[in-house]
Amino acid sequence: MSTKRVVRYVAVWAALTAGFVSGAASGQEQEKDGHWRLNEALRSPEWFNVSGTYRVRYETLNHPFRAEASGSDEILVERLFLNASVIVQQFHATIELEDSRQQLADSGTPLGTDIVNAVEPVQAYVGMSFDGALSQQDQLDLTLGRMTIDAGSRRLVARNSFRNTTNAFAGARATWKGSDGQEVFALYAFPVQRKPTDFESLKNNDIELDRTTGDITFWGLFGSLPGVLGKMTVEAYAYGYRTRDSTDNPIADRNIYTPGFRLYRKPAKESWDFEVETAYQWGTSRLGTAATDTTDLQHSAGFFHGEIGYTLKAKMSPRLELSYDYASGDKDPDDNRNNRFDTLFGARRFDFGPTGIYGPFARANINSPGARLELKPARELSAMVGYRAVWLASDRDQFTTARLQDPTGNSGSFIGHQIEAQLQYDVLPGNVALEIGGAYLFQGEFLEKAPGAPDEGNTTYLYVAATLTF
Repeated sequence: MSTKRVVRYVAVWAALTAGFVSGAASGQEQEKDGHWRLNEALRSPEWFNVSGTYRVRYETLNHPFRAEASGSDEILVERLFLNASVIVQQFHATIELEDSRQQLADSGTPLGTDIVNAVEPVQAYVGMSFDGALSQQDQLDLTLGRMTIDAGSRRLVARNSFRNTTNAFAGARATWKGSDGQEVFALYAFPVQRKPTDFESLKNNDIELDRTTGDITFWGLFGSLPGVLGKMTVEAYAYGYRTRDSTDNPIADRNIYTPGFRLYRKPAKESWDFEVETAYQWGTSRLGTAATDTTDLQHSAGFFHGEIGYTLKAKMSPRLELSYDYASGDKDPDDNRNNRFDTLFGARRFDFGPTGIYGPFARANINSPGARLELKPARELSAMVGYRAVWLASDRDQFTTARLQDPTGNSGSFIGHQIEAQLQYDVLPGNVALEIGGAYLFQGEFLEKAPGAPDEGNTTYLYVAATLTF
């Protein structure tokens, strides 16, 4: 399928959807904010709600950066979420279906469970809410079952957005929210392992229910306190992650702990904003997933994110941002220590650019300053242009997403320069949105010299997407 045909397909789909939703919204079944919603059209009772989103995205990549890759690639991904919830007094229950599929993948496509997860109940939980648990205006919520989670900045625990599939956890969660925006939650869960994992099953969008295992556990404590020194918010957290590999689930063994904190001020017109987040990890881990890898390494790693921005009072509300990201890499592959930071269940698109079949940068073995310009030409239109220079934090450790490594360090550490751009347009605000974007990676010394690195030049990635919310 040619690029022009796919772009035409997405555009026509969005136009038809906009016409349908616009026609529906012109009737009486419409929420106060003007958005058309399936729940209103069905005239559901107050205690029942149903909603969903559908997204289709075409991606194309030329001159890959991954080990042993060559040529070009393209993929068409679709993701459907259907959510049904019940609220009866203090009791609530939710079930959410995810159907994530792909078309156009071939033998060279970097296809994994981050792209395909067909017909899966990504959420299925029950809970109880209690008002006035500790004061007259607070709320305590207890939840049990399978759930998705966004925590703080989403760098370590996230419900994925750009990615075509999302993380889920099966366990118990207690969340307390205060009257002034304070929040504390505690979680103990078994991370859901997406299935299937073999290439042919993923390529064929085969249906297989995801699983949990007692060999993989995750716990967390998180707290957020807004209004510190005026308009700042401080967050603190601690996570524990334990994995043991098995025949059915090859995974690097880990028993690591990750405490951290974040301090930030949100962007506002004619104002400076900033964000600082840092975390440290310790425990034991293994670098490989092979059954023959039985060596537990002392784990000691960390990450840092800092940014400062300013929003001007001018046409298009321009916001300028400078940022810096660091996540440690393994200093010496021959010692008994592992210094590579583990990003746990975090999202990365908002820091490092598009993922999908692109996604060269992750929160592991990276040393990277960046800059960004954000614009708002109209209420329905937003744009962003970003630049990032990237080095390996350790030139002897792996460039993780590319599976490239030079244990000698003789290939240098400079990965390259990335330029990215994004344009979002709300065709029908609240219901239909279009997005186009892309990135260009100028390859640096490491991508030119590392063993197994493709010798095809700079990487180009483009995508176009349409999203329906109903």
